[in-house]
Amino acid sequence: MYKLFFQLVFRRMDPERAHHLAFRWIRLAVRVPGLRTFVAALLAPRYEELRTEAFGLRMHGPFGLAAGFDKNATAVDGMSMLGFDHIEIGTVTGEAQPGNPRKRLFRLVPDRALINRMGFNNEGSAAVAERLASRTPVFRTVVGVNIGKTKVVPEAEAAADYVKSTERLAEHADYLVVNVSSPNTPGLRNLQATESLRPLLTAVREAADRAVTSRRVPLLVKIAPDLADEDVDAVADLAVELGLDGIIATNTTIAREGLGLKSEPSVVKETGGLSGAPLKARSLEVLRRLYARVGDDITLVGVGGIESAEDAWQRILAGATLVQGYSAFVYQGPFWGRAIHKGLAARLRTSPYATLADAVGADVRKAA
Repeated sequence: MYKLFFQLVFRRMDPERAHHLAFRWIRLAVRVPGLRTFVAALLAPRYEELRTEAFGLRMHGPFGLAAGFDKNATAVDGMSMLGFDHIEIGTVTGEAQPGNPRKRLFRLVPDRALINRMGFNNEGSAAVAERLASRTPVFRTVVGVNIGKTKVVPEAEAAADYVKSTERLAEHADYLVVNVSSPNTPGLRNLQATESLRPLLTAVREAADRAVTSRRVPLLVKIAPDLADEDVDAVADLAVELGLDGIIATNTTIAREGLGLKSEPSVVKETGGLSGAPLKARSLEVLRRLYARVGDDITLVGVGGIESAEDAWQRILAGATLVQGYSAFVYQGPFWGRAIHKGLAARLRTSPYATLADAVGADVRKAA
C-alpha cells in the first residue's frame, strides 16, 4: 500500500516538501495517546532475542534511525513509535544555520537512493539542548546526538565549535557522535585526517567529561566511505588509542562512478552525498575492515544502503553491534522497522548463534 502511495503522492512532490509532510504526520500521530499506542504495537513489536547492549546502553534491538532525518530532536517519540530502537538526532552545529540553498535533496528512484546537499540545516545546539532538556519521553528509547561544524567557522577553529555543542548537548545525550564526514560543509572531511582528528576528539572527550560528571557519555566518530583503506585503518587505530566508544561506518559518498547508477544523468550529476542502495557494498567493506582491525574493542555501527533484514544481518556478521537506516525509509515507509525486526529475529533463530551478540563479527572471524 505504501509503495502505491509513494508513486501517486510523494514521488510527485519535491523531496524536501514530502519529508516535511511525512514528518508532520508522524509528530501529530504520536500526540494522540490511543493512536500512538496502536501504531507502536503494530509497527514496533518487541523481540526479546533482539535486545542489544552497546557502549553500556540497553536497547530493544539493534536497529536505529541514522542522523539526518530528525535534525532538531522534534520527533524522537514519533520515530520510536515507528520501530527504531535508537534515534540519532542532528547533525547539530554550534550555531543555527539554514543550510544550503534549495533545491538540495534529490531522489534517484531507480537506484533506491538519495542525493542531499542539505548543509547541516538546523536550529543550533542551544535550541536543541533546550528542547531535549524539556522533553517528556512517551517511549523509552536511546537518543544519540550527532554534532558537526558550523559552516562559517574556519577549519582551524573547528574544535572550539564542536566543544561548544558538546558542552550544551552532552548532558542530554545517551551518546555523542562527532561527524567529520559529511561532504556538504566545506573543509569538514579534512578533519578525518588523524593529525586533525586526534586533537578534535580529545577536546570533545574532555568537554563531555567536564559537562557531565555523573556518568561517562559514550563518544563515537562517523566516517566517510570514500576514505582510502589505509585511512580507515588509521582512524581505527586512533579510535583505539583514544578509547573511543564507537565508530559509525559510513556516511554518504561523493562517488558516482562504478556504482551502476540507473537514474537520469541530470540527477546523478547533482553535487552532494549519495545514500541508499548503491552505498551498500562499500559500507559493508569498510565495516569488515574496521572489525578486522579493532575486533570487539570498539562498538561498530553499520549504516549505508541497509534496506532489508538480510542487509542488517550481513552488517552484524561483519562486525556491527548496531545498524542504522534512513534512505530506505523514504522508499519503504512505516512498516520498514517492523520488517527489519521480524526478519532479524527469524535469521537469528535459524542461525548457529545463541544470541545476537554472538553473531557480531562472525563472518570476519571465520575469514581470519
